[in-house]
This record gives sequence, C-alpha cells and structure tokens, in this order.
Amino acid sequence: MACNPAKLCAICALCAIYPVLSPLARGADCAETSVGFAPLTDLGAGLYLDQFAGGLYAMGAVAPPLALRADTGAAAVDIGPLSAAGAPDPGGKYVFLSIGLSNTTQEFGAFLNLIQNDSRVRTGGQIVLDGAASGQHTATWDNPADANYDRVRDTVLAPAGVTEAQVVAVWVKLANPRPVVALPDAGADAFTLEAGLGNVARALRIRYPNLQLAFFSSRIYAGYSVTNLNPEPYAYESGFAVKWLIEAQQTQVATNAIDAIAGNLLPGAQAPLLLWGPYLWADGLIPNAGGVTWRCADLANDGTHPSATGREKVASLLLEFLLRSPASSPWFSTLPSGDVDLDGAVGPGDLLTMLAAWGSCGAKQLCAGDVNGDGVTGPGDLLTLLANWGSGP
Repeated sequence: MACNPAKLCAICALCAIYPVLSPLARGADCAETSVGFAPLTDLGAGLYLDQFAGGLYAMGAVAPPLALRADTGAAAVDIGPLSAAGAPDPGGKYVFLSIGLSNTTQEFGAFLNLIQNDSRVRTGGQIVLDGAASGQHTATWDNPADANYDRVRDTVLAPAGVTEAQVVAVWVKLANPRPVVALPDAGADAFTLEAGLGNVARALRIRYPNLQLAFFSSRIYAGYSVTNLNPEPYAYESGFAVKWLIEAQQTQVATNAIDAIAGNLLPGAQAPLLLWGPYLWADGLIPNAGGVTWRCADLANDGTHPSATGREKVASLLLEFLLRSPASSPWFSTLPSGDVDLDGAVGPGDLLTMLAAWGSCGAKQLCAGDVNGDGVTGPGDLLTLLANWGSGP
C-alpha cells in the first residue's frame, strides 16, 4: 500500500500535539481543593518543611521593612515623564510594563481591560503595556540579548510611541517549565528560579536603563493541575524564590554581601529596586489572609492557566495593589493620599474605613487603612488622612 505523504504529515502533526491535548481533555482535577500548605502571608515567621520561614519579607513580615519603605517611597517620587531618550520631560511619557509568560499575559490582558476608563488610574503621560507572552518562561528573559526584549521593543513599545528608555516600572511573574525537584532538596526548582529571577532583574536594568521598580508576583494555586507544566508544590514554592530574591537585595544593601544564588542586585547599578507585587497564592478553597480563594472554575481545563474568572481575580488584585501601595500610588493613581476607600475623595467614608481597620494588618498584604504601608493602621495614617481631608472632586 502506497504511503500518502499528506496523510502522513497530518498524522505526524496530530502526534506532535497529542501530549498537549491529552491532559486537557481530562479537565482539571477539581477534587484537589487544598494541598495543605500555608500561604506565605499566613505562614509568617512559621516554617515550611520545618526549614523555610514564611512572610513576604525578612523575619516573616508581610509589610516591607522600614529601610525598604524609604527606598520605595523615594523611587516612587522619582518616577515621572521622560523624553524618548530618557531625559526628564514634563511633556514626555513613562511606561509600566508586564514581563512574563502565558499566565502573566492572560492576567495582564484582563488588567488592561479593567483599567479602561477608570478615572483612578493616571492617563496621558502614563502608558501601561503588556510585554508578557505565551511560553516565555524565566530562561527567555534572563539575558539582555534575549529575543523577548527585541520583541517588546519592536511590537509593544514602538507601536505605542514609547521607547525602552521610558520604561520605569514592571510587573514580573515568571516560572520554570516542568520542574521536578521540590524543597528541601538543594537542587530544588525554587533555588533555580531564584537564580533565574536574579538574572532577569539584571537584564531588565540593562534593557531599561531608567527602570526604578520591579514588582514580583509568584504563581497562583495549581492543585487542580493535570499537567506537569507547573503543578504543586512548585507553584507554591515559587513564592519562596521571590521572597529570597527580594531578601537578597535587601541584605546586599545592608551588608554589601552578594547572595550566592541571586547574585549582584545592587539597586540602581545592577538591578531595579525589587519588591513584592500582589501575593496571589491561596490553598484552593481555603481563603488566605486577604480573603483570596481559588475555585476549580477559576482555572482552565489544564488546571494551570487561569480561566476568565481567574484572570479577572488577578487583575483586581493587581489593581488594588497599585492603587494602595505607597510604592506605586504616587505615579499610578490619581487618588489623593488618605483615600482609603478608593472612591476618589477623602472624607467621612475614609475615616470610618480607617477606624474599622485600626491596629495591625496582621497577615494581610494590603490593609485598607494602612496609608504608609507599614502593616499597621495607626496615628500616622490618620494624620495623612486628616491632612488631605476634602481632597478630590
């Protein structure tokens, strides 16, 4: 029987994509509503696997340490419109850009839809763009010569009328594909990811010479996953990679010691200032400290990528973070300082919200009354609110 080349090609093509289609056909594993891990925000100073401290920052803290708050405040104030060549220019523009893979671009696309016509978000000089793309994992961003950077320059920045010199802040969400070694092994993917993110931070600083701030987020819940792309515990453990990366920079600033895994992250010279963006992981249907849960319906059929509702969830968390964080609100938001209910004006509603939130924010990454981002709603926040009373339309 003669071989039909066209038919053979079709069969080969089907074989090539079958490994991708096969697990998708099964659908997400909706029985895995919890994997039993404590979100880093909830874990705090507690230990994962009796070895690795939680929290987002050093000593199990969820809020940035005082020194980092001072640095991020200075960086936020320094962000402003630039000319195409990167010089300060009142008539220029500045860019907030996403960096990442398929989950990132899906979630940032929902974010771009969410902020359309939102009067709380600055327009005009501020340009918000999606640089992430499907399949572009950590190793495709870890060198300034990587093709991704040319792609972003030519197909994202240029059509928007801006340049690499005008990129001042980024949201980074990355992972390594198909990890196989979990903590506490010395060869665990979390350590590999930390090293890769350090390389990414340095590459970003080279390609975007005026980059001031890099907000990092780790993965969403992957307990429903039916593929080996990035299942648990790797999605959860990616949070440690981000935590260690940021701690490495802060340790270097304090002691001049360069971390053996993350590498040289000296702010300004080698890397932008690194800090957490929104922490997205929750243990399935068990709410984290911020009230976030992940239903099976929030994930696509592979249990790894977000569905429409999952994308919208991340978009909402990112928007709230950028509106509230002292590191981003001065340049991202139009809201007056002290507008803790985010309605555009400072008044009685804000005072009631602040008083209801009075005291420690506990394990919450964002606390409605915490204007200065120190993890406590207290007298300093109240003074800011009163100083801006009546601000807004």
